[in-house]
Amino acid sequence: MTDFDPAEFSPPAWARDAVFYQIFPERFANGDKSNDPQGVEDWNAAPKGNNFFGGDLQGIIDHLGYIEDLGANAIYLNPVFASSSNHKYFTSDYLKIDPAFGTTELFKTLVDACHARQIRIVIDGVFNHTGVDHWAFQDIVKNGPDSRYAGWYNIYSYPVSLPPNKPNYECWWNYGRLPKLMAENPEVKEYLLKVTEYWTSMGIDGWRLDVPNEVPHEFWKEWRTLVKSINSDCYIVGEIWDNAEAWLRGDEFDAVMNYQFRDACLKFFCQESISVAEFDRQLSQLRSLYPPSANFVLQNLIGSHDTERYRTLCGKKTWKEKLTILFQMTYLGAPMVYYGDEIGMEGGKDPDCRRPMIWDEKKWDKDLQNFYRRLIALRNKSQALRRGSITKLVVDDKGEVYAFVRRHESENVFVLFNKNEEETTVVIPVDETIVEGTDALTGNRLARTGGALHCTVAGRAGRVIVSGISL
Repeated sequence: MTDFDPAEFSPPAWARDAVFYQIFPERFANGDKSNDPQGVEDWNAAPKGNNFFGGDLQGIIDHLGYIEDLGANAIYLNPVFASSSNHKYFTSDYLKIDPAFGTTELFKTLVDACHARQIRIVIDGVFNHTGVDHWAFQDIVKNGPDSRYAGWYNIYSYPVSLPPNKPNYECWWNYGRLPKLMAENPEVKEYLLKVTEYWTSMGIDGWRLDVPNEVPHEFWKEWRTLVKSINSDCYIVGEIWDNAEAWLRGDEFDAVMNYQFRDACLKFFCQESISVAEFDRQLSQLRSLYPPSANFVLQNLIGSHDTERYRTLCGKKTWKEKLTILFQMTYLGAPMVYYGDEIGMEGGKDPDCRRPMIWDEKKWDKDLQNFYRRLIALRNKSQALRRGSITKLVVDDKGEVYAFVRRHESENVFVLFNKNEEETTVVIPVDETIVEGTDALTGNRLARTGGALHCTVAGRAGRVIVSGISL
């Protein structure tokens, strides 16, 4: 491993300003019924592992105004390439948009429509494995060891044993429908780099990489060099669920999906299984793992297509949701909202967490949605929340109070959390440059008294007090 200077780690600057909105295309909106797959179900039916609802790219284009109104300025799309599955992780052709989603021309229209609204777009790269119906694998099924693509996969014996039979080839977690690509094979590498060049050149703003820990580091180093040569501002984020130090050394990824952040939030706010001090310790440890610049662009999520809906996990206790959202939108890193979380959608484990988006506004939790809107608007306005330092102020296990401040130049944002049922007052010492603060959620003024801001925080609630910024 070569010497690495964390100070030289330089991810795209725009990612510090990002509020991501994750879209599972098949379940977001059906904008064109003419491309619906056979057997499409009613939009309100229950999701299953193998059913379809007709969501497509046109549906996303039709609702970009909704995303913009929420305040999100970046979209992460689950896979859009040709695939037989509803989630599109069973790739059959990397150079083709899935017909049920639209066409390559429509995808380009989506990219341009996002950019017209100042919204970035990040797409999913699934390069560890393909589906069994990928043309290269099918050639092996047909021609056996004589196939020119035989070296693209690790076939143990012939003939190839297809699902539902036990696979006789290397595959993802021994799942027969996902044969593993041999990325170290020169032809496979050349093919994947060609795919990457094609889509990156179309103007996308980033790649999210599926299970990248199962692909050799050397591949990602070469892959990054190609991506950055096409667009130096392209954001590369990997799906790493645990310690990602090895991928964040400046020569592979810019960021990772911050599942460790989610785990800490889940334990502290939702499950209430760890103390304030332990929560703070886990956060501090996580920040210490990565280069400082990386911490500003980690994708901080509380839910995704691979997890139960956060509202469901919280047992519909809205105060737990709100405290978590408040933390997510004010903490170090780029927040990511899983589609529908902002209106209170529920769902258990996959596939239930992939329910179709609710477009009937009468079924929305409008209070929660407005809460998201206010906090995202604050984040978009505040340099301190996007670029500022972070310093803990209160770590009180007994009172169940946690507080920190984000600072950038003359701007200060004080964030306070009270998990106790009882109201409490938090005293924050401030210097003479801070005469008063403004509650970002209510607009109420808070004057300095005796060299401190005395902040009353209701039970099971939080407050954001800002100074040096006009709201």
